[in-house]
Amino acid sequence: MAGFVNNLLILVLLFQNICLGFRGPLSVFKRYKYTSRSLSSECLGSDQTVISFGLSDFALDIRMPAVTPKESDTYFCMSVPLPVNDEAYVVDFKPHASMDTVHHMLLFGCNEPSSTENYWDCDEGTCKDKSNILYAWARNAPPTRLPKGVGFRVGGETGSRYFVLQVHYGDVSAFRDKHKDCSGVTLHLTHQKQPLIAGMYLMMSVNTVIPPGRKVVNADIACHYKRSPMHLFAYRVHTHRLGKVVSGYRVRNGQWTLIGRQSPQLPQAFYPVKYPVDISYDDILAARCVFSGEGRTTETHIGGTANDEMCNFYIMYYMEAKHAVSYMTCTQNANPDMFRNIPQEANIPIPVKSDVLKMMHGHHEETKNSDASSLLQQARKEEEEILDQDFHIEEAMEWPVLDLKLGQVSGLALDPEDNLVVFHRGDRVWDENSFDSKFVYQQRGLGPIEQNTILVLNPSNAKLLHSTGKSLFYLPHGLSVDKNGNYWVTDVALHQVFKLGANDKEPLLILGVALQPGSDKNHFCQPTDVAVDPITGSIYVSDGYCNSRIIQFSPNGLYVMQWGEETSPGRSRPGQFCIPHSLALIPDLSQLCVADRENARIQCFRLETGEFTREIKHTAFGRELFAVSYVPGGLLFAVNGMPYPGEAESVQGFVMNFSTGEIIDTFMPLRKSFEMPHDIVASEDGRVFVGDVHAKAVWKFVSAEKMEHRSVKKAGIEVQETKESEAVVEARLKNKPESTDLLRSMDKQHLVQQASSTGVSFVLITTLLIIPVVVLLAILVFIWWRKTTVFGADGEHKLDSSSGRILGRLRGKGSGGINLGNFFASHKGYSRKGFDRLSTEGSDQEKDEDDGTDSEEERSASPLPPASSSS
Repeated sequence: MAGFVNNLLILVLLFQNICLGFRGPLSVFKRYKYTSRSLSSECLGSDQTVISFGLSDFALDIRMPAVTPKESDTYFCMSVPLPVNDEAYVVDFKPHASMDTVHHMLLFGCNEPSSTENYWDCDEGTCKDKSNILYAWARNAPPTRLPKGVGFRVGGETGSRYFVLQVHYGDVSAFRDKHKDCSGVTLHLTHQKQPLIAGMYLMMSVNTVIPPGRKVVNADIACHYKRSPMHLFAYRVHTHRLGKVVSGYRVRNGQWTLIGRQSPQLPQAFYPVKYPVDISYDDILAARCVFSGEGRTTETHIGGTANDEMCNFYIMYYMEAKHAVSYMTCTQNANPDMFRNIPQEANIPIPVKSDVLKMMHGHHEETKNSDASSLLQQARKEEEEILDQDFHIEEAMEWPVLDLKLGQVSGLALDPEDNLVVFHRGDRVWDENSFDSKFVYQQRGLGPIEQNTILVLNPSNAKLLHSTGKSLFYLPHGLSVDKNGNYWVTDVALHQVFKLGANDKEPLLILGVALQPGSDKNHFCQPTDVAVDPITGSIYVSDGYCNSRIIQFSPNGLYVMQWGEETSPGRSRPGQFCIPHSLALIPDLSQLCVADRENARIQCFRLETGEFTREIKHTAFGRELFAVSYVPGGLLFAVNGMPYPGEAESVQGFVMNFSTGEIIDTFMPLRKSFEMPHDIVASEDGRVFVGDVHAKAVWKFVSAEKMEHRSVKKAGIEVQETKESEAVVEARLKNKPESTDLLRSMDKQHLVQQASSTGVSFVLITTLLIIPVVVLLAILVFIWWRKTTVFGADGEHKLDSSSGRILGRLRGKGSGGINLGNFFASHKGYSRKGFDRLSTEGSDQEKDEDDGTDSEEERSASPLPPASSSS
């Protein structure tokens, strides 16, 4: 009988697992305490937080849990975790609020809310990490729907895991009856992958002062756009009582194109952009808010209370998924003179009926003063502390830098799995005997290097995973890995560029003529680096030590074009090189950046034309800049060369903001100094590797935040190292589909119908599954009866033992950012009042807040002589 019971238990477990396998997407919902929260009976919403409709879509209801604010200008926050582990997309927002009680609502996405309470005062903050605004509501605005195929990406490995709702209660006189408020928003989410990812661009004035009685005061905002193309589909304006009209424009080649214009005294919804507007690299985004100080007796500043003012212009946009950036801001006026040409419409207030104005403004009036200067000083200090924390790079002390058996390390790259790929010279050394005066390699008799010159290492512990490149190269130099995992390398002795498959012993493509230097379309002269555009497959080669040019080839190796020339005596002009030594592709901006080594600068060019776009140069670079690397998200990494005698600049690594070019952080090893850092590569999760050609070493660095998350060995007990933190410094940088159809409305009846349909399907599937289970159960009963009759107790014991082992296995398996609020507050004229709670909409953004040769010869002060033929 025991055997029968065990088999019955097995069937129950199997049946349960089978049924679980047929559940809809909501079956994988994480258990979280909010699921069981019950709203007050005074609330009109349902206590069912998640509603499924269909196999891939569901609704998430986010509501204040029956709160009663006791003071005006109260900010309450509450959080709800995303109920699924995998990636999802928000495609619709349906607000539940009235302007009679709520001044505005903001919905943020983040990974760690500031509190675990059911709700909390937003003075504690919204999120502990970086947060993105997903949605904003005010003034009885209608629902916001996104175009078809567009969604805000959440969950998965990179998206937000929590939603944080922030509600600003302006005038609490509406709560004299002590009623409970359950304002909030319902989200429509889908698991269907969206080809276009939505984002929010916030333009915000931070230093406007409105003098009392002044009839017209303009607040202007303008920023140069330096990122991937984006397409605008909706806009929203926001001021408080003094705002008359807010207008936003794209400025391209002096032409102003209207994005949107609206009175901030009307419902502050996201209005559709009337005509499609696209934003390209180097366009200017401009906005103007028109205020009037009439009726005020004191100055009005930008601030977080209803008695302060705000000037916000929100833009909803979409980008292709591969370039998507979720949130961008503009808080400056990059070109005040341009506003002389702003269209006259931007200065004309939009009339609003007096009864509408009266209905709109029910805020509690009171005069509040604060010590602005001390608050600004504190804000600046906080901003500096945040930047120091977010952007600090330190050596990874567990990395076995001195134990790796390498030759001169000339190139580094990361493969598609983020493994570290090292290109080294084995037993070969570049010295004064390597080349003659015409750059012909003099040590051909040594033959190719007999060691594997390409090594693939585990980026966490340097364990060798794969090696190749034996008997192929004479003097390795540059390395990159394309999106398909192919290795692209340069050899300065062979004067060639090679493409190798990860598991191929012979090259897939060779550019250049072996051992023959030259400067025409078919020859290189000591090429230094190679890069492959992941979008177009175009090949870019920096050529090199004895040529001063960048050459573009088609994906199959056909010459396309070249640009560059030697540096002029006494001055280095744009497009001139003195050893273009390293390349960094910025595919999302269609740019190629070059480490112009002996000119100690970074030059960037357009991929399509080779047109010069910008230069990044700092005194801290010293006389040489060896290598540059770009990380999607807007960070640029670089390493310089050893200083000349008497010079103070250190040999070190640099972290830079690509948008501004400013140095965010510098870093160097702790255990041993850099000797000649030759190449650098960085990953999106914050790991930085530097190859040193003289030290024959690879150094590893990580962000200080990442270091704090590492496991340690203590009291002789080894604790397993956790996966390195995904949080790393970000600047968050990242063509145009035809469809702009709106999604169909998500009404309650539709939800109920779909939920019912899903329930019927589940019952049908369950019924069909029960039939074979009953048959199996009958068969097992018959087998048990037969074994009991024929084999007796011994057979029962064997069956029981087997079942015990199965059940045992089953049981074993079963058990088995930058603070934008403080940043905005640091600007002159800005009132910090209320900004500890939020900072953009009363406020709207919460506290997020080598030398001439390349080895031992690379220390010579003068570069090699120019090639005999021009480039």
